[in-house]
Amino acid sequence: MRRRDQDRLQDSKVSGTTHSSASGDRRALLPWIQGSLPTLRKAQRRIAEEVIRDPEEFISQPIAELAKRCGVSAGSVVVFCKNFDLKGLPALKVALARELSEALFTSRDSLETTPRFQRVFDEQVRALQETVRLNSQETLKAAAMAIGRAHRIVLFSIGLSYPIAYSIYAKMRFIGLPAMIEYDSHLQLAAASEMRRGEVGIGVSLAGNTRETVESLRLAKSRGARTICITNSIDSLVAQAADIRLYAAPSEVKYFQAPLASRVTQMALADALLDELSRDARRRALSHLRRAGEHLLQRRLDDSRHRPHSSIRPPSKS
Repeated sequence: MRRRDQDRLQDSKVSGTTHSSASGDRRALLPWIQGSLPTLRKAQRRIAEEVIRDPEEFISQPIAELAKRCGVSAGSVVVFCKNFDLKGLPALKVALARELSEALFTSRDSLETTPRFQRVFDEQVRALQETVRLNSQETLKAAAMAIGRAHRIVLFSIGLSYPIAYSIYAKMRFIGLPAMIEYDSHLQLAAASEMRRGEVGIGVSLAGNTRETVESLRLAKSRGARTICITNSIDSLVAQAADIRLYAAPSEVKYFQAPLASRVTQMALADALLDELSRDARRRALSHLRRAGEHLLQRRLDDSRHRPHSSIRPPSKS
């Protein structure tokens, strides 16, 4: 009982909603603002969009000018800063200046001259770098510890995030973890209703407000299970339903001029979690992988024995 309480206390420390608590410092401000866009109110969202649109210009503007451009009051700008654990506009400008000085974001001029092929990969690399900065090692370890101790792990996801959840499930099974996943959302809800203490529910959602995933995670939590989320939307509904929150940085690449969200950051975050899990249970993971590999190899050998020989003959010499 004490260990469970300690774990929950640790989760509350590593799954905070401010950018400083997630990254351990203030260097991940821009990706944190971008990830928070879907959950911000209209006035706060206009300020956030102005920051993301041109951080350098934002830094150079006084508070009265910024408020006018965003169509909000000066007080709203101050509230916006405090929402991200900053005392005021000067602190926000200092944090933005620090990130810009690190040259983490490519200028628009260089983007226009970069070949489309390279631009797609550059966007993915940028999103992966931001994902690292959005999550602390303590959060990852807390998630791995909860999963490693779980009697059963149930994954919840639908739509385009489902392949990520299924990939996590498959990899967990290969290293010997008692994971399960249902394809149908109704069956996922039924599985959540059967969860109990000592089990872990994992929700995977890009936008973080998918009703079926949120409901399943909430139900699992109400049943006493530990809950973890992997989402690109900070402080979203699915994040609020999770004891431990893992954030993947938003990554949008334009295909045929339509911005489509990539799942690369979700998958990389899941792989980092699985790597942490396999480190904690290295012997068990290697044992299961070796046993699974032997059975798969035997199956391939059996298939090759029963496969009919090719009837194609080499051409005869004339």
